[in-house]
Amino acid sequence: MPHSIDAAFAALPLRALADAALARARALGSDHADFRLERIRSASWRLRDAKPSGGSDTTDLGYAVRVVHGGSWGFASGVDLTMDGAAKVASQAVAMAQLSAKVIKAAGSDERVELADEPVHEDRTWISAYDVNPFEVADEEKAALLADFSARLLRADGVAHVDASLLAVHENKFYADTAGTVTTQQRVRIHPQLTAVAVDGDTGEFDSMRTIAPPAGRGWEYLTGTGWDWNSELERMPELLAEKMRAPSVRAGRYDLVVDPSNLWLTIHESIGHATELDRALGYEAAYAGTSFATFDQLNKLTYGSSIMNVTGDRTAPHGLATVGYDDEGVEAQSWDLVKDGTLVGYQLDRRIAKLTGLGRSNGCAFADSPGHVPVQRMANVSLQPDPGGLSTEDLIGGVERGIYVVGDRSWSIDMQRYNFQFTGQRFFRIENGKLAGQLRDVAYQATTTDFWGSMEKAGGPQTYVLGGAFNCGKAQPGQVAAVSHGCPSALFRDVNILNTTQEAGR
Repeated sequence: MPHSIDAAFAALPLRALADAALARARALGSDHADFRLERIRSASWRLRDAKPSGGSDTTDLGYAVRVVHGGSWGFASGVDLTMDGAAKVASQAVAMAQLSAKVIKAAGSDERVELADEPVHEDRTWISAYDVNPFEVADEEKAALLADFSARLLRADGVAHVDASLLAVHENKFYADTAGTVTTQQRVRIHPQLTAVAVDGDTGEFDSMRTIAPPAGRGWEYLTGTGWDWNSELERMPELLAEKMRAPSVRAGRYDLVVDPSNLWLTIHESIGHATELDRALGYEAAYAGTSFATFDQLNKLTYGSSIMNVTGDRTAPHGLATVGYDDEGVEAQSWDLVKDGTLVGYQLDRRIAKLTGLGRSNGCAFADSPGHVPVQRMANVSLQPDPGGLSTEDLIGGVERGIYVVGDRSWSIDMQRYNFQFTGQRFFRIENGKLAGQLRDVAYQATTTDFWGSMEKAGGPQTYVLGGAFNCGKAQPGQVAAVSHGCPSALFRDVNILNTTQEAGR
């Protein structure tokens, strides 16, 4: 049954507050103004060895007014849900723009804020794809299911401890601007995770293994059968963990890699997703995690990877964590090319950057993580496309004589240009003559972005495609956190440098 906007949110004086704020901004001479009211409920449930160990349940409710006045940005936020309160916040935003204009002029800059055009979207409603709102499920039921999952792992030989967690977010957002766009949205997302720990009683050596189920723009049904096979994963984990405890340490060198989507999504996030944020490539975003090697002068020139590499930015992917109907500037969600046939052909844009660079319409990448924060350029669902007639993961492995199959994400490191990196994982399997030959430990793969993606020889078919992702992508100052998904198939990379992490740590 289709969902409707939450009744309590819809009952708020959304239009009246927006009208009061936008009318005041117009009266004070703003060239543009937008109003955004949000209610974000975030909750967590945590268990240790099948027993509750903590939790939280918070709601953030408030609104923001952003203006372009005299060629400068102004922003202010508030929680007073009255017409006078909204008008006052608009006045504060204009005052901030006037102050900013003086600072910019004193610094010797004549740059003016202008926004790319966007069609007007009147009275639009968008609701993400989910079946059961997790907040409508009793806490006791959530805890019982996590406890059951934990107990299954704990019953297995060799599993000493199990940590379980569940994060859930229910987000409502109302947006209106002086051009006439009015949108109302509702999103649900969920992140279940279990980690099993094994301890060798004789040596004291220990290791862990985490589920590879990704977070998703789904509801409670994600834990009860839709979107992931929890029974199979929980059944296999103890045996895989026991094998990992016995596995030999990898010998550093050059190997062919078959990388599973459960690992490759994070490499996409760090080496493509952040690198193709145009504010970062232009140097506007620099202090928090650096800029980008994929600078604007290399658009339509840079060879990002092999000719089979096709990457899209996408705000429309079903169940994507960054999927929306409209961004926080009233731009309708879109899908577009970032890398085509191995060449950089696009960036992620907001309205200001789109206008500044002459790239036309924004592709809808403005987002703020709370009503108290200004929208900044944020990542879409950035995904590597499968080969329509591509191989299965098993057949990709079958084409490797000496290599490693990488499953699950763990730690990572990348430089401030998004260029030189290394990644580890949850599980590594030795490949010998096209077959898996047991697990390895202490593995990390290291490369530069263009060398790594240039070594991609084959992308798997659609049957290998999985939408991975994270709840906690950080950017901006003050820092903001956004959820984002990255889809990809399994993929084959040739002659990649493999490090032994224990040897690297000992240097």
